Amino acid sequence: MSSLTELAEKPLIDPFDRHVSYLRVSVTDRCDFRCVYCMSENMTFLPKAEVLTLEELDRLCSAFISRGVRKLRISGGEPLVRRDIMWLFDRLGRHLETDDLEELTLTTNASQLERHAAGLYSAGVRRINVSLDTLDPEKFARITRWGKLDKVIGGIDAAAAAGHRIKINAVALKGVNDDEIHDLVAWCGDRDFDLTFIEVMPMGEIGGEMRLDQYWPLSMVRAELKKRWTLTEIPDTTGGPARYVRAKETGGRIGFITPMTHNFCEACNRVRLTCTGTLFMCLGQEDAADLRAALRSSDPDILMSAIDDAIARKPKGHDFILDRRRKAPAVSRHMSVTGG
Repeated sequence: MSSLTELAEKPLIDPFDRHVSYLRVSVTDRCDFRCVYCMSENMTFLPKAEVLTLEELDRLCSAFISRGVRKLRISGGEPLVRRDIMWLFDRLGRHLETDDLEELTLTTNASQLERHAAGLYSAGVRRINVSLDTLDPEKFARITRWGKLDKVIGGIDAAAAAGHRIKINAVALKGVNDDEIHDLVAWCGDRDFDLTFIEVMPMGEIGGEMRLDQYWPLSMVRAELKKRWTLTEIPDTTGGPARYVRAKETGGRIGFITPMTHNFCEACNRVRLTCTGTLFMCLGQEDAADLRAALRSSDPDILMSAIDDAIARKPKGHDFILDRRRKAPAVSRHMSVTGG
């Protein structure tokens, strides 16, 4: 077996010669919203005994950083509902100070952001993605089931005031927010926020199986946007799968994440870790590696070897498909398990 030092210096390269440099970590499967495309209203969450401690998450993230992961995104569920979560951000921030980590970011629904924005900035977070599909309070309540739009806007404003760069993630939902996409572009442009539209993904049972009715291809979204905005392709990247354009009228950047119509698998540099220590090598496949036992072993080489074995199984692409003849989702786990 290779020594721990040798393994730590070895980058994570998958079978298709892609360098895994981006780790997304779901620190909890719990959320204070029940968004209609993400969860059923009556969710059963993991027993707390199955969830890694914050100290274990720190050790696991640090192991990936030692193997060349440069970007770390904390997600959920809603990550900011986890007790003492700021301790983890503070701990992970030390890797920014040593330049072992290039970026520590967060995806959130912003419901808890107002009280944490300053602390996140102090920990080294500079960029926050906020899930926001509508600017209409009544529609927001219907989409999230439990959410309050004014609380979310307050969180976004607090984060911007603290110095964070904000990106709004909006899932394109036919018959739901398809009349608001121009408003979202204008609103983000006025505030100098980035905006990314995302296609609905077939993950987890959500009740009534509404996804086919919700699905709105981003090719159609883009065509609609061109009726009002002058869009210019730009080569920008934020480490994820979005392809970007700039709207001439606002100067704002608009991204498109298209897992259904134009997948981004060929350049995938990401793996996803759940709060139980399960590593999913692909968002759209079920294969996974249990790193919890390796993490809790007394031999650190065992964890490094388990990570290597998992990366060696990273597939070429995902299995997402929407089909009226097949009512079950393409992937059985909910989005909240891996955080998208």
